[in-house]
Amino acid sequence: MALHQPEARRVFSRAVFTPPTPVLSLRSDRSPSVSSQPRPPRRVSRQASRAGCAAGSTAGSQRCTAPRPTRPDKARRLGYKAKQGYVIYRIRVRRGGCKRPVPKGATYSTPVNHGVNQLKFARSLQSVAKERAGRHCGALRVLNSYSVGEDSTYRFFEVILIDPFHKAIRRNPDTQWITKPVHKHREMWGLTSAGRKSRSLGKGHKFHHRIHGSHRTAWRRRNTLQLHRYR
Repeated sequence: MALHQPEARRVFSRAVFTPPTPVLSLRSDRSPSVSSQPRPPRRVSRQASRAGCAAGSTAGSQRCTAPRPTRPDKARRLGYKAKQGYVIYRIRVRRGGCKRPVPKGATYSTPVNHGVNQLKFARSLQSVAKERAGRHCGALRVLNSYSVGEDSTYRFFEVILIDPFHKAIRRNPDTQWITKPVHKHREMWGLTSAGRKSRSLGKGHKFHHRIHGSHRTAWRRRNTLQLHRYR
């Protein structure tokens, strides 16, 4: 009898610790729902938390390398692979517009160019982040980038860079295109996604009037009257 007592105790202990069943609360205006303890309010949003992490990693410096992407799903959609030859570069760009660098606001120009404040840069902050990352890492090729977050002063981006001389990149048919010399500093030529947006380029019927390089060229071609001698 003494040999079977420990087994009986184990069975009794298993029977005691059963998970509690959820309690259904019936309401007149809503369907039956499972009542649970109220969650504490989320004080910090996801974007603010990402910005805080990015600010903490780039504290004291404008740029740094990241061991892994902050947004893995977004990075993979833009071409990132967790393999050799790929680098994640985190960089911050100061928000806001720029001021015309003229002494005491004297532009010495026509009224159309008298503006000093409230000037908007032609390119986006994401394009500027790619440019700075590509200039700092001259031996790497800029693939793409995405936003991580922002605070009151800076906006943080993560730039996906590729080593064009790595064997894993050169032997892969999907990434051999970026190893060609024509793609050196493709971010400076406006060939990335952010650069093409700043140039008003895209695909589809909405961008048919922006062919031949830029929307300014297309506008000039449409608004120029050419009278040939023999017509």
